[in-house]
This record gives sequence, structure tokens and C-alpha cells, in this order.
Amino acid sequence: MRFEGLLKSWNDERGFGFLEPLQGGEDIFVHVKAFRVRIDGRPQVGQALSFEIEDGPVGKKRAKNVEPIRPGHISRRKPRESPVPPGTGTLVVIPLFVILYVVVSALWEPPFFIAAVYVGASLLTFFVYAQDKAAAQRNALRTRESTLHLLALVGGWPGALCAQQFLRHKSRKSEFRIVFWATVILNTIVLVFLCSPIGLQLLAN
Repeated sequence: MRFEGLLKSWNDERGFGFLEPLQGGEDIFVHVKAFRVRIDGRPQVGQALSFEIEDGPVGKKRAKNVEPIRPGHISRRKPRESPVPPGTGTLVVIPLFVILYVVVSALWEPPFFIAAVYVGASLLTFFVYAQDKAAAQRNALRTRESTLHLLALVGGWPGALCAQQFLRHKSRKSEFRIVFWATVILNTIVLVFLCSPIGLQLLAN
């Protein structure tokens, strides 16, 4: 099956870059040897290309049988949109969560370490996202999505939202974001329970 996309980045010295599929999803690694036909000059960022996809040596998808698309022949398929536009979560959900935490703290006075867990987990999660994006650009070993979801579930989701917004990483893959938002909801429910009188009693024991 062939796909169409635009060349998003290209390292001429190392002979590789990344394609942005028109149908949406993660960027696809492409090596100069993957081009089926020789192109004039070096590949240009923004160039329309047709390609197939195969599994790379570390399980990361990569392009093969890449061909330039003649001007005017590129399909006008609309990229698949994620359930929540990038940035919306950072701008809306985090302030709402802070308000919720203030209200919960005023009602039940939860221990300070809970807030510290969120701050620490968010910083760690942002760092892991940054490392994973760098690994994707180098076609190196990636962080498992299950690990990213686990970090979000234990309180690192505010850092994940910031990484998705400012690093533009994991912000377009619909399947990933559906699970991610599920971890946000579950984490918030657990927080309210732990800060309630019943939850505080369990923590004290």
C-alpha cells in the first residue's frame, strides 16, 4: 500500500530525514537509499513524495520505494485530526486541574507530598518525552508508549501535556491520545479519592 506525504526534514550529510504523512500519524523515517528513482539534486523539505512503509531494525516504521510526486498530482486527503487539538489541553486542562486541587486542599487538607509527586512526575515525564523525540529523529531505540502512559497515570500528565504542546511530540496520533486522556481522567479520580476523608484515612494507615 502506498502513502503520500511531505518531506518534513532532511539531513543531507547523513542522508536521511522524516516524512509527514498526509493521512496523519507519526512522522516516518526515510533514508536516501529508500528512493526508488534518482532525483535531481538533494531532497527538498516540503517536497511531495509517494512511499511504502516497512518495519525498521528497531521496530520503528520507515519509508521504502520512495518516489517524487509531480506537481498537481498529490492527493488532497485531509490529515486525520486528533480528538483534542494540540495545545488545548495545556491551556485549559492544567489550570482547571490546579483549581480543582486548590478546592480539594481547602476542603480536606491533603498531605504536601501529593503535590510534590505531581511536580516531580511532570518534570520527569517532560524529560522522557524530549528524549523520545530525540530518539525518533535519530531513528534510535524509542520509549515504549506504555511507559509514557504509566508516567502520565502516576501524576506526570501535566508534564506530558506541556511536552506535547511545546515539543510537538505525541500530539497527533489519535490512538495514543485517546489512551492518554483516559489516564488523565483516571488519575484525577484517584486524586480526589485519596484527598477525601476515606482516602486520607487509608494513607494514614
